[in-house]
Amino acid sequence: MERLTDEISHLHELLEPLRAEPKRSAVLLDIDGVLAPIVQQPDDAHVPEATRRPLIEIARRYGVVACVSGRRASDARRIVSLGSIAYLGSHGSEVLRPGGTAPELDASLQEWITRVQAFSAAHFDDELRRLRVRMEDKEAITALHWRGVPDEEAAQAAIEAVARAAEASGLKAHWGRKVLEIRPPVRIDKGAGVVELLRGKGMKAAMYAGDDTTDLDAFRGLTQLVEGGELDIAVRIGVRSGEQPSDLEAEADAMVDGTIGVRELLTHLLT
Repeated sequence: MERLTDEISHLHELLEPLRAEPKRSAVLLDIDGVLAPIVQQPDDAHVPEATRRPLIEIARRYGVVACVSGRRASDARRIVSLGSIAYLGSHGSEVLRPGGTAPELDASLQEWITRVQAFSAAHFDDELRRLRVRMEDKEAITALHWRGVPDEEAAQAAIEAVARAAEASGLKAHWGRKVLEIRPPVRIDKGAGVVELLRGKGMKAAMYAGDDTTDLDAFRGLTQLVEGGELDIAVRIGVRSGEQPSDLEAEADAMVDGTIGVRELLTHLLT
């Protein structure tokens, strides 16, 4: 109980600069495992209404509010079901602005779409289908998911072969939690997306909350903005999940417990 009280007090202190000047503060959040509980089938993910309610108020009160996801930006907005905030999709390579109808794709990725999709079509073979691996098309990125398939060990072994083939062909293999992404050999990460979103916006403070390895890039993007004088204060919140990488707690300024802890975090931002 004493440790929990200390954690809440520390979190409240960290968030004070954002609460003090909300119009000059940014609230940035991952979705899966942060706003929405992890589910076996990605299409079943949704943000509970009890979490959406404080997020709606945060969108009204704070200067910049965005969800940053490995999913397509349009899918991210469907899951959150809130049109008044921005969505950085495919790890920041596309942005769907508040009220926007279509995402904007990073121009440097356009030329890679055909090549990534051709590779993915050639390598998503009968064996992966038999193992019930799911392929997700993100235009310049293809994701192979094996969470919840009947034989996760066999599926991962088959996907590792695809990763080796991708690297041999000049593409990049990027691993997440039970997912492999085939990417172009250009910088694609949440940190770059966060930097691009906030640069020149006149924000003084920003908070990012995430639970996976890709969210470490977002943490480092906030650090880059502080070092470059774009931000005065950066707050990095790690979300415990039982599967979080060991580096997450090491690089976070504070930790919260799962999606319920994130809901409480949002409430702190409104008090």
